Amino acid sequence: MGEWVLIRYDGQSKLEGGGDIVLAERALHFVFLTQYYPPEPGAASLRLEAMAQELTRKGHRVSVVAAMSHHLGASSRQGRGMQVEEVVRGIPVIRTWIWRVPPNRRFWWRLLNYFSFVVTSFSGLRKLPHPDYLLIESPPLFLGITGRLYSRLFHVPYILSVSDLWPESAVALGLVTNPLLVGLTKNLELSLYAHAGYVSTVTEGIQQAVRDTGRIAPEKVLFFPNGVDLAKFPRVAPGEALLNRFGAHHKKVFLYPGTMGYAQGLEVVVEAAKRLQDRTDIAFLLVGEGPVKAELTRQVREAGLDNVWFDALQPVENMPEYFGIARGVVVPLRKHPLFKGARPSKVFPAWSAQVPVIYVGEGEMAELILTAGGGTVVEPEDGAGLAGAVVQMADMDDALWAAMGQAGRNFVQDHYTWQRIAEEWLKSFQPHSEG
Repeated sequence: MGEWVLIRYDGQSKLEGGGDIVLAERALHFVFLTQYYPPEPGAASLRLEAMAQELTRKGHRVSVVAAMSHHLGASSRQGRGMQVEEVVRGIPVIRTWIWRVPPNRRFWWRLLNYFSFVVTSFSGLRKLPHPDYLLIESPPLFLGITGRLYSRLFHVPYILSVSDLWPESAVALGLVTNPLLVGLTKNLELSLYAHAGYVSTVTEGIQQAVRDTGRIAPEKVLFFPNGVDLAKFPRVAPGEALLNRFGAHHKKVFLYPGTMGYAQGLEVVVEAAKRLQDRTDIAFLLVGEGPVKAELTRQVREAGLDNVWFDALQPVENMPEYFGIARGVVVPLRKHPLFKGARPSKVFPAWSAQVPVIYVGEGEMAELILTAGGGTVVEPEDGAGLAGAVVQMADMDDALWAAMGQAGRNFVQDHYTWQRIAEEWLKSFQPHSEG
């Protein structure tokens, strides 16, 4: 039986955002090594912050080594130095320099981005006392090089947190075709699994894929899926400012919020919009940044579509306003066997805000949509199918539409709050049992 410890920050017994800090039987120190951490946008960033908050509420200690803000056009607020320290919602964060690369550059340029942080992050780790566990976020998988080196030199076990299978995803999207690079990256992936104290995954598909490698005991492959903070994404009434800005007072708006990347296959939205030009009461709003945004904008302009609107990436605190004007949230993924195991994070905030989802994909997320009753499912890359689903949701009786949104809200409240996810993760986590 360990010692009971109460962790306090700045003399406060609560973290920012509310919620009592509770007693932990044995307080552990976790260091998160990640290229992405708030205010950096994105699913990994939000999930890791939620994990840090929940572990701290449970009485553990969390420190973070992250890159300076750089992703999806985020502006760096840390100046020109090589390293800065700050506190983000009660969590101490050391940020180190990273080579900033525009999102539409070729993959080889992105490798410079990744490896610059592989190098500089080690100095951030060295500034912290040795933790009980080092949690390494992948992708980028190459950050595992830093984590593995630190683990070997200082005898600190690591948890590899896998939110996307590398190099498999990069190969599936055609981003990496060089056989030598694919082979080297695959060897790195398997080596990191083999030497990890634990591997933590965000989907059941990734969890099974890691287990199938045979490089780590099945019971050491944990599950920490994407979830949501219900308080951050309430249902709000449509705001006049946004309605006026887009001229959306008499339109059913279908929202896509998030990264505009290769995996999403957002061309399917453009195809659906072409088929629905005669429905002047329907419009699509794409909010975010990414490597394919310029191409999507070009396609919309050349097709003369006035029913597709674009907006810049928004801070998390602005998103309830966008959900407030949405009739539905469209979440597409390309057709590929690898993506059957995906769980796009944007579904859960939409459900928290009681907005039904149209999922253009298959596999694990499609099953969740149908189980929850919080939306409809369309085959991946099916523009005609998406157009039909949009019309159906636009014309749906308002009471049925509200019930669908409420079903989604109930589902995440019962299964996918960060607190519930963290509790289940800690149940399967057995500190120091690997030794």
